[in-house]
Amino acid sequence: MKKILSIILCIFLTLSMSVVAFAEDDNTIVDSLSAQSAILMEISSGEVLLSKNPDEKLPPASITKIMTLLLVMEAIESEKISLDDVVTASRNASSKGGSQIWLKDGEQMTVHELLKATVIASANDASTALGEFVAGDEASFIAMMNQRAKELGMVNTNFENCSGLDDDTDNHYSTARDIAIMSCELMKHEKIREYTSIWTDSLRDGDTSLVNTNRLIRFYEGATGLKTGTTSKAGYCVSATAERGGVHFVAVVLNSDSSTERFEDAKKMLNWGFANYSVFQPQVDTSLLTDVNVLYGVETSIKPIIKNVNPVLIKKGAENNITQRIDMCVDVEAPVEKGQKLGTVYFETDDKTITSCDIISENYVERRSWKFVFDLLWSCFSKK
Repeated sequence: MKKILSIILCIFLTLSMSVVAFAEDDNTIVDSLSAQSAILMEISSGEVLLSKNPDEKLPPASITKIMTLLLVMEAIESEKISLDDVVTASRNASSKGGSQIWLKDGEQMTVHELLKATVIASANDASTALGEFVAGDEASFIAMMNQRAKELGMVNTNFENCSGLDDDTDNHYSTARDIAIMSCELMKHEKIREYTSIWTDSLRDGDTSLVNTNRLIRFYEGATGLKTGTTSKAGYCVSATAERGGVHFVAVVLNSDSSTERFEDAKKMLNWGFANYSVFQPQVDTSLLTDVNVLYGVETSIKPIIKNVNPVLIKKGAENNITQRIDMCVDVEAPVEKGQKLGTVYFETDDKTITSCDIISENYVERRSWKFVFDLLWSCFSKK
């Protein structure tokens, strides 16, 4: 009997602990983070769910390479370069210290191989070689990095190199928020996941081993990337991405005291996000959409249709309280353009709009001309 009671007690305690973990509010999680700065962001929307000193300017170390990778992926997708292109390492690239694959001056590797080295092993020589290949030289590539940062709204970031080495830099910095922004942008490129999800690989016909510096890739369920960074100035940093059930988060941690603490902080935020949020796919009740009268048109009415409805991040359980409200015009004056907005569907909970989508015209409707009216009258008289 005692044994049975002990088992029941263990089960109860386990369930209680689970409930407590789920019930932890954002302040509790933030207070438990040991890092100097951190943020949790949902990737598709860019919504910030947790943050601790998110706009404090700090050295980003090798997390810098996220911008390098973004520009490389954009160059690939615009067909400026390809994965099969052969890159010749410069003396500048081969001279980089820190994490590296020991490129020799004049050694050749493909873009594909250098991407693996940059993502998995955080190789400074490989990332520099990629930057030089895209822009012609490192200085031009750094200018591209800073320009792209401005375009993305990364207002508290400045890059002085494409690797993150900071021994000789005085003005190389970013923030948790800015790093999350560029992480979200990079993860829009599906191809990058083929690299960020690799745990181990090799180069030079197996002579050079690559082991991912991001151990979450192996040990955290749903991990999709992304990048670690470590220097004496920056401390231990990570931008960690993970996806479960259609929800994709990025957790950025800057200036932790140890590698273990940066990963623990990232896991805390990711676990909290997955425990408390889910993706809701709105479904419009199209039976509520009625034809819209067209004034002075060659057609008397037009059929409204729904523009694409994007999924939205919501708190778990909120989907049961979501209602939809339609605001649509009764009539519209011709000409009516194809795709012209005719109204809006609002999805609401507790009188708060969580998302909306446009009601649009399915077809073009021309305005009546005098010739059209004359032809219509003539047709009526002819039938008589």
